[in-house]
Amino acid sequence: MGGTSVGARTRLLVLQSTPFCNIDCTYCYLPHRSSRKALPLDRAAQLFPRLLRLPTIRGHVSVVWHAGEPMARPIGYYEGLLGIVREATPPGLAVTQAFQTNGTLITPAWCRFIRANGIGMGVSLDGPQAIHDANRRRRDGSGTFEATMRGIRLLQAEGIPFHVITVLTAASLRAPDAMFDFFLDSGIRQVCFNIEEQEGTHTHTSLAGRPDAVALYRAFLRRFAERDLAAGWPIGVREVDAAFAAVRAAGVHAFASDEAVPFEIISVDTEGNLSTFSPELLSQTHPRYGGFAFGNLLDDDFEVIAGRVLSSPLAQDIAAGIERCRRECTYFALCGGGTPSNKIFENGTADSTETLYCRVHRATIDFALELLEAIAEPSGAFQTT
Repeated sequence: MGGTSVGARTRLLVLQSTPFCNIDCTYCYLPHRSSRKALPLDRAAQLFPRLLRLPTIRGHVSVVWHAGEPMARPIGYYEGLLGIVREATPPGLAVTQAFQTNGTLITPAWCRFIRANGIGMGVSLDGPQAIHDANRRRRDGSGTFEATMRGIRLLQAEGIPFHVITVLTAASLRAPDAMFDFFLDSGIRQVCFNIEEQEGTHTHTSLAGRPDAVALYRAFLRRFAERDLAAGWPIGVREVDAAFAAVRAAGVHAFASDEAVPFEIISVDTEGNLSTFSPELLSQTHPRYGGFAFGNLLDDDFEVIAGRVLSSPLAQDIAAGIERCRRECTYFALCGGGTPSNKIFENGTADSTETLYCRVHRATIDFALELLEAIAEPSGAFQTT
């Protein structure tokens, strides 16, 4: 048990205020997004003093309200919730909080609340209207682009920093120029690209079984970066920045995937049930592993929960899969063994190696190496072939 209290440090808490989402994206992996259940404030008042004093949480922890649309709950609810969090935060612990939102419910009142409480903002936006509305739809099938952009413009008008998370599908991968022009013209300066993944209830993707999926991604990234470089790098891309950091750190320390280390990430649902490893596992079930909740913070001591995690088939398979990656993959020092959720939902078990996520990540690393060499040349020009 000493490994959990000494070796592990929780850096991210993914907390579910509600599983409900007001829209119905075609690629959503959440199984209970129609449920209007919520974390009651009286339960939160019991939960947070236990959660924020877990032995793995120290110094600083980031809280992301996610796994549903957090802004489907009213402002008054979060006024109470944030007050509970402040009251429960022990001395010496810094807690930063963020919403991951679809942006459709942002109002001037929400902006005032966000600014007053220093809440970070991530907005899901897939690109130009035709691309965005193809998958990010309301329950009646209509698109959400206009509502999301209205929310983004409110954030911009109020000077509230935000980043966007963009799911790349086969359609968007074929449109790097349109994607770049849209983000540039919309004043969006921080983009996170998530490849469309096979996870949870989303069992088939537009990239599944496509032998050209990685080539599409590589070509997209190359062209997007070429445009970005030519414009003076106005748009920061998380994947490129992370690849640069991994390459530069190679040989200094080995990269470790925080999704593969118990309690580096902790996810908690509206009932107080705790999961760890990949946040996407929260509320999921699987034929091999059953559910991914290891206990309830209101009912179980952390040592009991930790023991269940460390002795679980899931933890054992994750460790075995990482060892296989270490032996078989030349990119291991730049990857750390990948993400368990991708292995589980693509390969059926965490005791496995290559996934589409892996292949895309390797392409990003290769691209970062190529780009570092190119921009180091006297001309400073990034040459395409």
